[in-house]
Amino acid sequence: MSPHEVRAGTERGASNAEKAKDSPRGKAISAFDTAESPVYRITRLDHVQLAMPPDRESQAESFYAGILGLELHAKPPALAARGGCWFEKGDLKVLGVEADFRPALKAHPGLLVEGLDGLVEALTKAGHPVSWDAELLGVRRCYVADPFGNRIELIEA
Repeated sequence: MSPHEVRAGTERGASNAEKAKDSPRGKAISAFDTAESPVYRITRLDHVQLAMPPDRESQAESFYAGILGLELHAKPPALAARGGCWFEKGDLKVLGVEADFRPALKAHPGLLVEGLDGLVEALTKAGHPVSWDAELLGVRRCYVADPFGNRIELIEA
């Protein structure tokens, strides 16, 4: 729980406990629901850091640009010396390289996809099988591993 959330029934008062009963999960209250007025707010996710092994940029480009359709951008000079790639599409940014690389098998980005079936077909043809998941009612989604084993969730937009 973040320092800006309050569990129901804590020292911040019964009013928060009452609000928690009506919250979607019945567990936490945002600092924005209290009498205090925060001087900040998180507006959106800026980027996702997906690690890759060093010196495999061509595989990253084939997957992220060639199949997923993200655009390869030059990394800022201060970051370029580290290696790796930087991909963007609209507000989405995916980047990274890690010397002691281990793939992210559980933690993952979830990408909204228009034309999910077409992307799944392209991934399958390129040797990247997907695994479908029906656990969230009303959400059509699947998972794929990038060339380095990182898990990526693809969600029909």
